[in-house]
Order: sequence, then C-alpha cells, then structure tokens
Amino acid sequence: MQTFWRYVRIQAFVFVCGIVGPIFLIGFFAGQPDPELKWMYWAGLFVTAIDVFIALGLTAAMDRNAPPRSEDD
Repeated sequence: MQTFWRYVRIQAFVFVCGIVGPIFLIGFFAGQPDPELKWMYWAGLFVTAIDVFIALGLTAAMDRNAPPRSEDD
C-alpha cells in the first residue's frame, strides 16, 4: 500500500507539471465537434500517457532504491 500512495503523490506532481495533456483532452471533449480540434485529442492523449509512464517509472525506481521493509510494516 505504501508503493500505491507513493505513486499517487508522484502522479499528482507529474500532472501539475504536465497539465497541458488533460487540458487538451478536456478542450477536445468540451468543444463543438470540429475536425480542426483533432490535434488536441492526439496531443492530449500523448502527453497524458507520457505523464503516467513517467510517474510509473519514478515509482518503480524509488521502490527499487528503498530499503527492504520488515514484515511488521
């Protein structure tokens, strides 16, 4: 459970730094159907996916470097 909360904190920080991805997705779905907004969907999807992968990678790296936990934790 400790790893999950570490991931949530890292993901929140990464979304603050990469907020443009979710903003593009919200803009695409909130706007009127327009073929010119298609780029917002793909850019938002790409940036958001990269944000998630960065958070997962940082969590995995921090978990590998963490000292072994005892069974009491």
